[in-house]
Amino acid sequence: LGDVYKRQTKTSERRTYMIKIQIPATSANLGAGFDALGLALTYYNYVEMEESDRIEISSSDDINIPTDENNLIYISAKDLFNICGKNLKGLKIRQTNNIPMARGLGSSSACIVAGIVGANMLLGNPLSTDDLVDLAAQIEGHPDNTAPALLGGIVTAVFDGKKVHWVKQEVYTKLKFAAIIPDFELKTEKARACLPSEVSHKDAVYNLSRAALFSASLLTGKFANLRTAVHDKLHQPYRMELIPNAREVFDIAYNHGAYGSYISGAGPTIVAIVDENNKYFSGKMKFSLDNAGLSGWQVHEFHIDNDGTKLIAT
Repeated sequence: LGDVYKRQTKTSERRTYMIKIQIPATSANLGAGFDALGLALTYYNYVEMEESDRIEISSSDDINIPTDENNLIYISAKDLFNICGKNLKGLKIRQTNNIPMARGLGSSSACIVAGIVGANMLLGNPLSTDDLVDLAAQIEGHPDNTAPALLGGIVTAVFDGKKVHWVKQEVYTKLKFAAIIPDFELKTEKARACLPSEVSHKDAVYNLSRAALFSASLLTGKFANLRTAVHDKLHQPYRMELIPNAREVFDIAYNHGAYGSYISGAGPTIVAIVDENNKYFSGKMKFSLDNAGLSGWQVHEFHIDNDGTKLIAT
């Protein structure tokens, strides 16, 4: 990658002013599409960034974040500078962290994307969209969150270790995505550690067919298929055991008319796919959760963000 980037930087113009970018939350896997499918949601982090002689990192909302060189936004920005052969003395970064951490909504991917997109803008955009998608996946290890965070829409992606082969589809449906977020975290490392190292041929076929059905049904409006399409045998049965009351939350969502429900990313958030005309879904969902003694779970409704990460102020 480095040689390509260095050639591109020769024609770029370095910027020295403050920029502000908007990065969407993401929901990955979408049931059966483990490490391959993801979509962007209308739920955002904001990052202001400016080159500086030192590292100055702060949070606008009192969220506890690293304020030194261990900050993931800074690490990602520095990676891009290094790849482009540019020296980075420091950055002034101000974060607004709406996406909850360790909840399966792409908070770490949002930081990675913020860092590389912001750094690329400060250097005059020497890297292409494809370059950024590849770099984000290399930093994160897989593209199912980083690609939709960058691109928006629903993204199908394959990462071969160096390059991401991706397809973005903008989605305009009468659907909303209800994120049912608990009051506890689940670290991605723990959620991955519980997965088996091998699966049967039968289970692999089970997932392949449902992942294909999910994308086709969502894009063609055959929403009744989604309840079958979100079924999975690669990760959800194992992660269910790490999310107390998850099965009960699934049942409540279906009782209130959800087309499909799945564990978002590594969890513990559960996403219910709901018809836009089901206007009282969130209220009924929250009422039922409270009655079941699950008052720590919150319900927030979003739509698909088709734009991805973008500059909103300079």
